[in-house]
Amino acid sequence: MMPEVSIAEKKAQLTEGKITEEGLDELRSRVGKKLRIRPFNTVASIDAIRKFVDGVGDVNPLYGDEAYAKKTSYGRLIAPPSWPYSVFPTWIPQGLKGVHAFHSGNDWTFYRPIYEGDIITPEMTFTHFDEKKSKFAEKIIIVHYDDNYFNQRGELVANAKAWSVRAERKAARDKQKYFELKLPHPWTEEELEKIENQVLAEEIRGKEIRYWEDVEEGEELQPLVKGPLGITDMIAYCIGSCPIRLKALGAALRDYMRHPGWAFRDPNTGAYEPTYAVHYHLDAAKSAGVPYMYDVGTQRQEWLIQHLTNWMGDEGWLKTNFAEYRRFVYLSDVIWLKGKVTKKYLDEQEEFCVDVETWAENQRGENVMPGHSTVILPSKEKGTWPVKKRLR
Repeated sequence: MMPEVSIAEKKAQLTEGKITEEGLDELRSRVGKKLRIRPFNTVASIDAIRKFVDGVGDVNPLYGDEAYAKKTSYGRLIAPPSWPYSVFPTWIPQGLKGVHAFHSGNDWTFYRPIYEGDIITPEMTFTHFDEKKSKFAEKIIIVHYDDNYFNQRGELVANAKAWSVRAERKAARDKQKYFELKLPHPWTEEELEKIENQVLAEEIRGKEIRYWEDVEEGEELQPLVKGPLGITDMIAYCIGSCPIRLKALGAALRDYMRHPGWAFRDPNTGAYEPTYAVHYHLDAAKSAGVPYMYDVGTQRQEWLIQHLTNWMGDEGWLKTNFAEYRRFVYLSDVIWLKGKVTKKYLDEQEEFCVDVETWAENQRGENVMPGHSTVILPSKEKGTWPVKKRLR
């Protein structure tokens, strides 16, 4: 009789699923339908906003200091434009059981501010999916969503187009596309000191108005530096902006008994962990075909939005924000968020717009998040104020 293998001798293993024609047919049956959402946050309370900006690492007083916010055009505390991520992260894995989902990008349009006390209701429609070939995991499925966020007055505050990649975990493990990287990154103390000084040199425009006339095409934004990314950074992010509903102990166990594919047993502790733990559990990340724990897509775009709101100041309005998530940002990585003004113009509403090309570089010189955004700025000459136009 063979001796029983103990839990400690096993490896963490996520459930394995395949992309099949039957699974794709089932996915096709959902196209065009509104999907059920279980929001994380619904009320933009002072506590919810505070936990969100703490989890992003955003110290802009417009979102964290009530006394400061009262002296701005808003007249009260508001949430940053990215706060709807904490209501609902714009996508959910559906169908194709056991096939991993990687959030891959968002295209946002922002219409109205979210005030402290607002109640936000999300609405998501599954629009379509594409089949592609990939060097990461052979065949992949890219699923697309259209998301609206409404306040308690029925007003549309934001819309997001979202897409995520579905890939077979075994195929990704077999490819081992990124496993040649040295992780965690071997920083020296001198390098870390330099990075920390750059982090602390963050520019927040705030109440110093950035006028449209003062911006020049071709000028670059001061970089916003994030990292090295650590486990506590991930915990803080989950507390403020969790893209899935994390539960503990018996509450979690009851879910996992109903949905075994949602979790795996940790061989080190014997406890069940959610599939989401790929972001902070090494064995789980490797089981998904990724060499090390990695960031969350929404987290990365929240940093980008912070970069832009820092730059535009209290009287600027972020109109649109597009980003694609390229490669992975691993724990121990540092990201330099950068931008360049590419165009100045009046839009169809005769507002003074600035287009900004954005990108995010890691210490390996890779662009992990190309994108572009449009910011509306006040005009010194015409006396236009984009924020005041959108106030209640």
